[in-house]
Amino acid sequence: MFMHERRSKILDYLNKEQRVTVKELAKRLSVSEATLRTDFSDMEKEGLLKRTHGGAIIGQFDEKQFSFSNREKKNKEEKSLISIKAEKLISANQCILLDASSTALELAKRLKENPKRLTIVTNGIYTALELRDVPEFTVILIGGVIRTGSGSLESTIDAGLLSKINIDLMFTSASGFDFEKGLTDFNVYEVELKKEMVKASSKVIALLDYSKFGKSSLVTFATVDEISTIITDGQLSNEYIQLMEKSDIKLL
Repeated sequence: MFMHERRSKILDYLNKEQRVTVKELAKRLSVSEATLRTDFSDMEKEGLLKRTHGGAIIGQFDEKQFSFSNREKKNKEEKSLISIKAEKLISANQCILLDASSTALELAKRLKENPKRLTIVTNGIYTALELRDVPEFTVILIGGVIRTGSGSLESTIDAGLLSKINIDLMFTSASGFDFEKGLTDFNVYEVELKKEMVKASSKVIALLDYSKFGKSSLVTFATVDEISTIITDGQLSNEYIQLMEKSDIKLL
């Protein structure tokens, strides 16, 4: 069993039962207790659970830490600068996809200020509401499940719709990015939908402020070879720049 599959199952158990023990889970998943302790440690850092003596519980702090309102307040200036660059890549009459990230919402606000005829697909509730009254925009909201504290519609219930739409550009953010795992996120359920979004898009453009580089979260939704462009506000190391050149990723 791969790490992300194992950790996804850990979250499933926690969501159903609220708490798990290392011994019990080791038997269920047929893995060592040492492996699970490492999982618990990493997942606690991500805010996905809270370790206890001999196990873990699903903590109330998780929702606050990763709630949309909390994420929207972070690095607002950086997100604004990134959105300025991103807007320049969009041409009239294109079909674009905006994920439910706070950075994509910033891009939506920028598009609203200088509207052009676009079809905009999103799973972001706040993004759809931001764009709903602009006559130049055709907004398609991908349906799913609303999770407490989230600004997104999750699950792949409505993912089949993506196969019927020709998406030119996908704009997405992530919890972390590195060259081993690509774009990663902590929300297992939203990640499954984002994987479908990546498959349906001709180009994937990652909107990443400086805090996202060198970090890895729970599940990968876009590998390095699936990323066309990365837009960032920070200065990257020469090593990162060289790796992007080798991977044919355009850096803005």
